[in-house]
Amino acid sequence: MMLGFPDAYAESSLKSAGLTMRDHRSLKAWQEAHLVAGGVLDLAALHWNPNLREVFRQLVASALSVQANITEGYALGTRGLFVRHLRIAYGSAVEAGDLLGLLKERQAIPSTTADDLLNHNHQSQRLVLGLLHRYAKP
Repeated sequence: MMLGFPDAYAESSLKSAGLTMRDHRSLKAWQEAHLVAGGVLDLAALHWNPNLREVFRQLVASALSVQANITEGYALGTRGLFVRHLRIAYGSAVEAGDLLGLLKERQAIPSTTADDLLNHNHQSQRLVLGLLHRYAKP
């Protein structure tokens, strides 16, 4: 039994699936997502523009969603819920990367900062996909 789930869930738990990390912060995917989320919050604080407010709003939401969904999926403790939240996290990471690219193209954010965040975002995407391939049932 894990996290108070009935025994019927035991065989689909993350622990039985081989994921026995201390907590979600030990996942490299979460660490990269956390770097992106923090960087995006800094970008929004420093470079917000009223003409691009919806882009910045959506960028912040999608970047935070990556980190939050990795956290929530891990905390829920079952393989199925973890995979479901990883899929959401992956979609949000793709969205965040797309919006970072748009702001870079529009020269609304510094190119070097955008490139750094895009690299971390891409790494987060790859790590989330790796977790999906490992834990999703065929």
